[in-house]
Amino acid sequence: MNSVEPIRKMQDIYDVADYLRSHSERNYVLFMFGIYTGLRISDILQFRVRDIKEMKGNIKEYFYIREGKTGKEKRMKIPKDLKYILGDFVKGKLDYEYLFLSKKGNNKAISRQQAYRILSDAAKTFGLESIGCHTLRKTFGYQLYQRTHDGITIKEILNHSDLSTTLRYIGVNQDRKDKIIEEVSYLRR
Repeated sequence: MNSVEPIRKMQDIYDVADYLRSHSERNYVLFMFGIYTGLRISDILQFRVRDIKEMKGNIKEYFYIREGKTGKEKRMKIPKDLKYILGDFVKGKLDYEYLFLSKKGNNKAISRQQAYRILSDAAKTFGLESIGCHTLRKTFGYQLYQRTHDGITIKEILNHSDLSTTLRYIGVNQDRKDKIIEEVSYLRR
């Protein structure tokens, strides 16, 4: 399995989002859902409309999920920007439908492989390397860390066992190593 990286630059996030939206609303919402929640793609693809929409049609304040990998139950607030994006996206959709419907089959979610193809295609368009399904989760963590520097809370959100795992996972350790290496100089000035 190849190692994937977060999307570090906000302009790249905007470009990928715009590109995906211009090609498919579903693919755009998938990308935004991933970078706003930090969930694993296998968990994201299990969402149905009823998981995020109230009976009255509004988007819920929170959703609950039992993570597939850890088996842990998680309550997560839906950020206001994501609520806005989801509000338009679920209009006219039935509660039992998968949120990210495949074009193949009746009420079937897209596959992990299809999600990978969607992200990989967008990444290639902008020359981004080491992009895969985990990029969404890593981008969430990386961008949150850049804004808050609260590694402990991010560790808890991502359900990691220790802080060093989180910092390595979201690419912060690599950034630090790259910066330190740039400081090395043996030239006389």
